[in-house]
Amino acid sequence: MKTPLAALLSGIIFGLGLAISEMINPARVIGFLDITGQWDFTLMLVMGSALSFTLIGFPLITRKAHPILAEKFTLPTKTTLDMPLLGGAVLFGIGWGLAGLCPGPAIAGLASADPSIFLFVAAMVVGQVAGIGIEKTMIKN
Repeated sequence: MKTPLAALLSGIIFGLGLAISEMINPARVIGFLDITGQWDFTLMLVMGSALSFTLIGFPLITRKAHPILAEKFTLPTKTTLDMPLLGGAVLFGIGWGLAGLCPGPAIAGLASADPSIFLFVAAMVVGQVAGIGIEKTMIKN
C-alpha cells in the first residue's frame, strides 16, 4: 500500500508543480524555443530547479543500500548511444517543439479539459503504440 500511495503523492506534487509553473501551457515552451523573438526563460528556471535537486539528491539517495519502498535500485545499464535512442530523441524534440507539450505536462494538462490537449494525448498514445510496433518489427529482423 505504501508504494501506490507514494506514487500518488509524487504524481500530485509533480502535477501541481507543472500547473503552478505554467508548464502545462504550450505557449511557455514555444516561448522558450523562440530565441529570436520574445524569449521566455521560465522553462529554464523549472529545468534548473529540477536539475539542482537531482544533482544534490541523487548521490545522497544512491548511497543507501536500497530505496525506501523497493528492495533494490533499478538504474539504467545502457551506456551507449544508438540509432533508436537518437531517432526517438529527434522525434520527441520535433513533437515537443511543434506542440509545446511533452508527456508529463500533457497528462497534467488533461485537468484543464482543453480539447487540444486531449487530442495531443490521444495522438501521443497512437505514437507510442506505433513505436512499440516498430520496435517489435526491428527485433524480429
